[in-house]
Amino acid sequence: MTRTLTYREALAEGLREELRRDPAVLVMGEDVGAFGGAFRVTEGLQAEFGAARVRDAPISENAIVGMGVGAAMAGLRPVVELMTVNFALLAFDQIVNHAATARAMTGGQLRVPLVLRMAHGGGRRLGPVHSHSWEALFLHVPGLLVATPSMPADAKGLLKAAIRSDDPVVFLEHQGLYGIRGPVADSDARDDVLPFGRAIVRRQGADVTVVGVSRMALVAWRAAEALARDHGVEAEVIDPRTLRPLDVATIAESVRRTRRLVVVEEGWPDAGVGATLAALVAEHVPHGTLLAPVRRVTGAPVAMPYAAALERVATPDEAAVARAVRETLAAQ
Repeated sequence: MTRTLTYREALAEGLREELRRDPAVLVMGEDVGAFGGAFRVTEGLQAEFGAARVRDAPISENAIVGMGVGAAMAGLRPVVELMTVNFALLAFDQIVNHAATARAMTGGQLRVPLVLRMAHGGGRRLGPVHSHSWEALFLHVPGLLVATPSMPADAKGLLKAAIRSDDPVVFLEHQGLYGIRGPVADSDARDDVLPFGRAIVRRQGADVTVVGVSRMALVAWRAAEALARDHGVEAEVIDPRTLRPLDVATIAESVRRTRRLVVVEEGWPDAGVGATLAALVAEHVPHGTLLAPVRRVTGAPVAMPYAAALERVATPDEAAVARAVRETLAAQ
């Protein structure tokens, strides 16, 4: 059986179930306790589990992540919430030089089962230091797992898998997704934990493959529906769900059939996820398969504007995706 939950509710349910299941799980971050989290995901958890397991932390991301790394090395399973992905820069030394490297530096003797939950992305007029999409930045770092769920069921299932992982996980939650609704399996379902590294085909099609990252998976799906309705174009839409590990096989198999690829991401174009996917497709799809160059739809290479009109221009939308698809189909 399934219910309809918001993305926010699905995340909260996943946290609650893992806190109940495993006493080693704890939640840490700024305002995660009494206030209920910057985006209200942890609301009510401190009242249920107490301040020892749902800990409010001072405004020091370096200290919060450092304590999380230490707690993970000591045998706990901390879930650290940073208010936005931009604040991860203040803890980048802890993330890259400690969490990501501990297993390798100790020959596997130390593990860091740490989850870093971070809101990211634009659309809420929060300005440049609260709104960027840095999936590619974390994808670049060996030792980190990277999740970018776009639907409530995926958010819950991947969060539960992240908490149970013995490796550090960067868990990116788009700010524009917290209120969306979708079906989620009942709490007692045995199969609601989703494995990392398995993409999902959101829409089947034979004309072009469109890969959407995080919220862009929904943007790509809406664009594909409009293309089918207005132009008779059938786009296959793939949501990777996790970027490390990345399900290259599912994407490559689709591209071998459609012979065209469009990648949609909100992040900046230089060294982005789209660039990585373009290179991987070149390596995994036989030479001569593609009928057109891989097209990338990205955020504008600027600091995210505060003004609503400028923020919209800087962020990919359905029209931009549809235009890229049409241009790809025209490039015979």
